[in-house]
Amino acid sequence: MRARRAVAAISFDLDGTLLDTVPDLAAAARDMALELGLPVRCEDEVRMFVGRGIPDLVKRCLGERAQDAALLAQAIDAFRRGYCLRNGEHATAYPGAHDTLAALQTAGFRLACVTNKPADFTEPLLERMKMRQYFDCVVSGDTLPQKKPDPAPLHYAAAQLGCAPGVLLHIGDSYNDIDCARAAGVAVFGVPWGYCEGRVLDAKDCDGLLSSLPDLLDRVMLSTGHRIDQP
Repeated sequence: MRARRAVAAISFDLDGTLLDTVPDLAAAARDMALELGLPVRCEDEVRMFVGRGIPDLVKRCLGERAQDAALLAQAIDAFRRGYCLRNGEHATAYPGAHDTLAALQTAGFRLACVTNKPADFTEPLLERMKMRQYFDCVVSGDTLPQKKPDPAPLHYAAAQLGCAPGVLLHIGDSYNDIDCARAAGVAVFGVPWGYCEGRVLDAKDCDGLLSSLPDLLDRVMLSTGHRIDQP
């Protein structure tokens, strides 16, 4: 037997879930390194640093040199300036992303984007990638004092969407998302194509793994009252 759980609203992580943004982030990291005379990180390294916000990404790029507070502050500033120019330059939507969001919106789901990316980058990126119109609510990394994996962003998203956490479903690519959802009392599906900080998502740690974004349409059972099957 499989239990069923009602779903009224769905929230999505951004980087690694809806969009592959690593090419832009890696370019900004390279610009930062060249400006400050630091070793350049390759794209594969940057891919493993994504998920906990820009300050954490920059710290990881600096390695042991991140202990120098003045250098770290300078590097974060340089990265932000570079990423402001690079944001959306080479980012791509994962297959089926737009069609899935459109179908969910048409089916009556209220949708949110919940990311640790600062609002100054989140909103322009969503607009550039033609995704902003799908979301009733956008929670960025600086919308609240807390960010994922703290449960506050998902609690805030649920309140903005007018639903209880128990009827919100979160979609994300990392344990950062899973830990946030679990702490918030929110169901969570993982996606295996994202970044996950170099780790591999295990199906036992979430309520299910999606094979693709369109797979979500079947999983929420649009024809049977917005419910998902859970083990």
